[in-house]
Amino acid sequence: MSLHLVELPLELRSLHLWAGRRALAGGFDEGMALHHLLGEVFGPAVLQPFRLMVAPRARRGTLYAYAGQDAAGLCKAATASLTPAHAEVIDLAQLRSLPRPETLWKAGQVLGFDLRMRPMVRLASALAGQTVDGAQLSFRKGAEVDAFLAAALREGAATRSDVYLSWLAARLAPAAEMLPEHTRLAGFERREIRRNGRRLEGPDATVHGTLRILDPTGFAGLLARGVGRHRAYGYGMLLLRPAQGRARC
Repeated sequence: MSLHLVELPLELRSLHLWAGRRALAGGFDEGMALHHLLGEVFGPAVLQPFRLMVAPRARRGTLYAYAGQDAAGLCKAATASLTPAHAEVIDLAQLRSLPRPETLWKAGQVLGFDLRMRPMVRLASALAGQTVDGAQLSFRKGAEVDAFLAAALREGAATRSDVYLSWLAARLAPAAEMLPEHTRLAGFERREIRRNGRRLEGPDATVHGTLRILDPTGFAGLLARGVGRHRAYGYGMLLLRPAQGRARC
C-alpha cells in the first residue's frame, strides 16, 4: 500500500463562507465542512484521516492528511473538477506531500505522536437508571456514548485520563503499544457535532504521547485507517514526531 503525508493550507474565512453558502447541517461544523469540501475536490475518503491545525487568531490553517497518492497525483485528479468556490478555500499549487512507505517502520521503533480523538464506545447492553453528577441516565443497547461516561456508569471510580488512554491503547494494539509513562491527555472539551441531520454531543480529546511499533505492516495500516470513529470528520489521525521525554502530569 502506498501512503503519503499530505499538507494543504486552507483559508479559514473562505471555508466558513463556503460552508455557509451550502448551509451544511444547518450550521457550521468544521469537521462536516471539511468532510464535504475534501470529498468534492479530491473524491470521497481520498484525504482521510485528516487533521486541521490552526494557530491562535490565525486566518489560515494547515490540513494534514494521509492519502494513497502523492501531491502531483492529487492535484491532477482535482484540477478537472475544481470550482471557483473550492479554489477560494484551497490553493492546489500549495499542496505538498511526503511518502510514508511501509519500509520506514521497524519493529521496536519508538515514535512520538499527537492525536485528536473522539473516544466513544457502543454499549453491549442497556444502562438504565444510573446516576452521574446527580442526574439519572439511561442508554439503550447499541448506543454510542462517551467512553468515560460508560466506564463511570459500569465500574464507578476512574479518571477521565485513565479511561481515554486505555481506550486508545486498545485501538493501537496489536500494531503498536502505547507507553503510558510518556503519554498524557493534553486537552479535552465536550463538542457538539452534526451527523445526518442530528446533533451529537460528546468528547473531543487530544493526546500527546509515545508509542512503540510492534507490527510494521499493521502500523502502516493503522496510519492509513486512523484511530476510532468519526475519522472522516477530522478525528483519528496519528501525527508522528520524534519520541519525547517523560510526559508531564
